[in-house]
Amino acid sequence: MTTGPATPPRQPPPSVGRRWRWRSQATRGLLWQAALVLVLALIAWYLTHNTLENMRARGIQSGFDFLLQQAGFSIGESIIDFNSAEPYWKAFLVGLGNTLRASIAGIVLCTVIGTLIGIGQLARSLLLRKLCKAYVELFRNVPVLLQLLVWYLLLTDWLPDTTAALRPLLFPDSGIYLSKNGLSYPLPVWEAGHLLTLIGCFAGLVLAWRYRRRAARDFEQSAQARAMFWPMLGLVAASSLAGWMLGGMPSGLDIPQTGDMNLSGGGSLTPEFLAITLGLSIYTASFVAEAVRAGIQAVPHGQLEASRSLGLSREQALRLVLLPQALRVTIPPLTNQYLNLTKNSSLAVAIGYPDLVSVANTTLNQSGRAVECIVVIMVIYLVLSLATAWLMNWYDRRAAIRER
Repeated sequence: MTTGPATPPRQPPPSVGRRWRWRSQATRGLLWQAALVLVLALIAWYLTHNTLENMRARGIQSGFDFLLQQAGFSIGESIIDFNSAEPYWKAFLVGLGNTLRASIAGIVLCTVIGTLIGIGQLARSLLLRKLCKAYVELFRNVPVLLQLLVWYLLLTDWLPDTTAALRPLLFPDSGIYLSKNGLSYPLPVWEAGHLLTLIGCFAGLVLAWRYRRRAARDFEQSAQARAMFWPMLGLVAASSLAGWMLGGMPSGLDIPQTGDMNLSGGGSLTPEFLAITLGLSIYTASFVAEAVRAGIQAVPHGQLEASRSLGLSREQALRLVLLPQALRVTIPPLTNQYLNLTKNSSLAVAIGYPDLVSVANTTLNQSGRAVECIVVIMVIYLVLSLATAWLMNWYDRRAAIRER
């Protein structure tokens, strides 16, 4: 048996190093980018140098050393203790905490309301569809600042005084009061047993998360849908109850008490916080509703028909088939709305809520460091926006379809 000449083994192609030639598109791209960065750096240096020289010529102090000086003013509402003898940097920290407090509460609330309104626009009931559509058209076409002022007016002028505070109709002795001073509610008196309750609650959340993953995996394999909400809620409640019982069942409550002029004790939410949270969440929810509606309608109708053919109810098809697929389309516009809500929280200064901008304005008037205060505001809002965008992009990557 004759054989042909042996085929020489294929040699790997020679490695080609990067050649810096002007004719190379990659080389020209890098050079133009470097030139652009250099021009922007020169412009920034010129503006900064020119501003500092003009300030020095007019005898205006500059620099960020004022952050270590005594603030000299108090803040009416804060999540951390603050007094007028503490430095400016801590005042900015209090303002940042108030901004985050309102923004996070608004994001959660607008997501819940917007999702319900978006689903309601696709309901079978004509009345429900029209009401949800009217909500969207009303709140998204009224300026958000006007809505904040209206909410603040309702909470401070139309509500009764503390002596005649509103109480829940079903639970009038629950210790919850709504008046011109805001919303007052009972708070648990902290005891060592509450730590075990929190541990039990955390364990319940972990179990609920594992149950949800297991149910989703079983649904993908067998198309048999499990109940989700009540079992998950039961796991969290049972674990929290077990931790509470192991901790000695602490039950002490600090209940608000009505006085001649004010309510004392318990926890409270001020009218300013309620106005900024309700105003921003209800306004942003109208845009979230449109994003949710568009995301659901972007799912092919055959997906709904296929889910119904498997015996899923309309609620199960919406929860297990439509919403997970619509989420991939909805995340990008949701990111924009979360960013808008965070930046719109700066309007809280109009209703007296001590957010970051309000604290910066007071600091500016006292210290005279206008440029520095504006820079601090810009940097903080830039970091908040970038952090929000990064989190949403990370979640978008997790929700994306992965091809096999």
